[in-house]
Amino acid sequence: MKIALDAMGGDNAPAATVHGAVWAAHDFGVTIQLVGQPDLIEAELAKHKTSGLNLPIIAASEVIAMDDQPAAAVKQKKDSSMVVALRSVKEGNSDAFVTAGNSGGALAAALFGLGRIKGIKRPALGTIFPNTSEYGHCFLLDVGANTDVRPEYLLQFALMGHCYAKQALHIPSPRVGLLSTGEEEEKGSILIQEVTPLLKQSHLNFVGNVEGKDVPTGTADVIVTDGFTGNVYIKGAEGVAWIIQKMLEREIKARPTAVLGALLARGAIKAFRTKVDYREFGGGSLLGVNGVVIVAHGRSDPYAIRHAIRVAKQAAENNIVDSIRSGVTEVVSINGKL
Repeated sequence: MKIALDAMGGDNAPAATVHGAVWAAHDFGVTIQLVGQPDLIEAELAKHKTSGLNLPIIAASEVIAMDDQPAAAVKQKKDSSMVVALRSVKEGNSDAFVTAGNSGGALAAALFGLGRIKGIKRPALGTIFPNTSEYGHCFLLDVGANTDVRPEYLLQFALMGHCYAKQALHIPSPRVGLLSTGEEEEKGSILIQEVTPLLKQSHLNFVGNVEGKDVPTGTADVIVTDGFTGNVYIKGAEGVAWIIQKMLEREIKARPTAVLGALLARGAIKAFRTKVDYREFGGGSLLGVNGVVIVAHGRSDPYAIRHAIRVAKQAAENNIVDSIRSGVTEVVSINGKL
């Protein structure tokens, strides 16, 4: 297993990316190809114990910055760490690509470098989201790749989410829900009302519309929405999780007796923090392109990078790309089109 990591991508690169790579190489026994500027990468590697680890450097002289215009940067910076890493995936020298860099740049570079799976009209960015189901999580997509969508795009997102949940998350028959403003079919936007009959006619285990409050309760295993709504929802949830932790800490410190209770419950508190920590989920999977692409949060620290590499390894091992390709072929053979 060889995973190409954009060592120059993210707010804390290359320190966080290299540290996370060393951590992942040690824990998962995979080869992490550090793509970027060799002198900077080598300086970071020197700070860690790397004996026995497979951490080769692939030289790339340029970097797609967070404020670069994605498509233009990909075309102009042919020797950027993103473009070079994805070329390695395209040529079969890497099994997956991970970046915490410019998410728009990652999408553009993946489209230009890898292309779409035949039949897929738009790739979607999906992420694991914690819930109270027996599996402990669901899969939410799209969370930012497509702000404007058509009904057929959402149908394809549902198909890709189904494949990911089944193959990577090992959910036998994933329940697919459509994020809306109400459970009734007549609720929601025109887009939601138009895609509902398509989902009902599909071979997917479609359970109908779900509201925002239903996502964490485990009503569905795959939540489908457009990239604008998904991005707002996921970031809003991160903010709520953060403020709950801060308010709880403040109230405990304000009450001497509560401090004792917190000490007794510190195991449970630690477990709660872990369950709502975005770093645990590593990054979003860009589904629909001809390769495994994981886009981590721009502010990822070493722990988040480690988990992003874990997610990439998991997706590659479970042949997510082939699963989606087979799913598209199956639908086309049944319905004549997708």
